[in-house]
Amino acid sequence: MTITCESCGMPIAAGRYCPHCIDAEGNLQPFGERFERMVAWAMRNDPAVSRAAAEGNTLAYMAGMPAWRDHPEVKRRMVRS
Repeated sequence: MTITCESCGMPIAAGRYCPHCIDAEGNLQPFGERFERMVAWAMRNDPAVSRAAAEGNTLAYMAGMPAWRDHPEVKRRMVRS
């Protein structure tokens, strides 16, 4: 059985979150920090993607992840999209 990070979907050995999604104390990073890091990753992964497209794609992805789907900031931003 494959376990994936509830925040980003990365395969992990155990737990709820991968090392990229937690802070020094092992807690899930705040939405804003995690969102910016995921947008930056998307832009590095596809240099042709615009910032707006990377943000939209990241928000849509996060809206489907267990850690974020009910987060108020995700819901607020999804309404604006």
